[in-house]
Amino acid sequence: METRQLEYFVAVAEELSFTRAAQRLFTVQSTVSATIRTLETELGTTLFDRSTRRVALSVAGRAFLPEAKTALEAVDRARSVVQEASAGLRGSLRIGTMTSVSALDLPALLGAFHAQHPLVDMHVTVSMTGSTGLAEDIRHGRLDVALLGLPETELGGLAVRELIAVPYHALVPSGHELAGRGSLRLADLAGERFVDTPRGFGNRIAVDRAYAAMGSPRRVTVEVADLRAVPSFVAAGLGVAVVPDVVPLSVPGVIVVPLTEVGFTWPLTAASHAERPPSRALRTLLDLLDDGALGPGAGKRRQTLRNSDTGGHGAAAE
Repeated sequence: METRQLEYFVAVAEELSFTRAAQRLFTVQSTVSATIRTLETELGTTLFDRSTRRVALSVAGRAFLPEAKTALEAVDRARSVVQEASAGLRGSLRIGTMTSVSALDLPALLGAFHAQHPLVDMHVTVSMTGSTGLAEDIRHGRLDVALLGLPETELGGLAVRELIAVPYHALVPSGHELAGRGSLRLADLAGERFVDTPRGFGNRIAVDRAYAAMGSPRRVTVEVADLRAVPSFVAAGLGVAVVPDVVPLSVPGVIVVPLTEVGFTWPLTAASHAERPPSRALRTLLDLLDDGALGPGAGKRRQTLRNSDTGGHGAAAE
């Protein structure tokens, strides 16, 4: 059994498509199909149930998938150990991030990491679907690490380092009846129309849950994928907003009001897979992210918060 066969099998199992797996592997579909057939012959079983409409893992394929991933990870670790011993830090890192992260200068940090460790191959992906999609990519092995803004309850299966916690503020149009208040409670905005990011973004999840817990589910009438656009829609009178103080909130026509809810903050975290030992390259990058985070408490919470199965100004909230 060859490493290449395992790599092809894992790609098809995760994509559930020979075509997408071939694109991911930078090869042609016929090569992927032939490799999987050879592997099935060697194992004496069918790994995929194929039809004209869909590809699904067979019972044997589902049992084989975690073992194949473990074998590939062991090969990668062995290769990295040998390479590092002879030529310094090596390996590959697949990094996921949000559309805008200003809690830390990520390009500068990654540039510094590359300058110091040029033999580590980095691939950076920017998510347009928010932290939920990035978390799923980590759980399924498509990313090694990602910057997330999810509530703690959404971090199952992840090992997490909190880099910074950012308070939420209310945004109201300048002519709104609450614009003159020195502070607000979430309950003061119950019943209003809201501007927010789409479902799946970390800040949206947290605020939706806060209002649901009060028995006053929100009505979000404007959804924008970039948090930086929210104040402009509020200024236009299209709703109010409750957002973390992570991008410029003060624009003409908008009043920014602090919230009085204690402990209601948005976390920026660096997350990796809870059950896969981090490579030396990943550990080095995580330490660098700790050092580079700016804002209240940054760099002071270096411990892994939890393997969540058991249970300031900064970054664009997703």
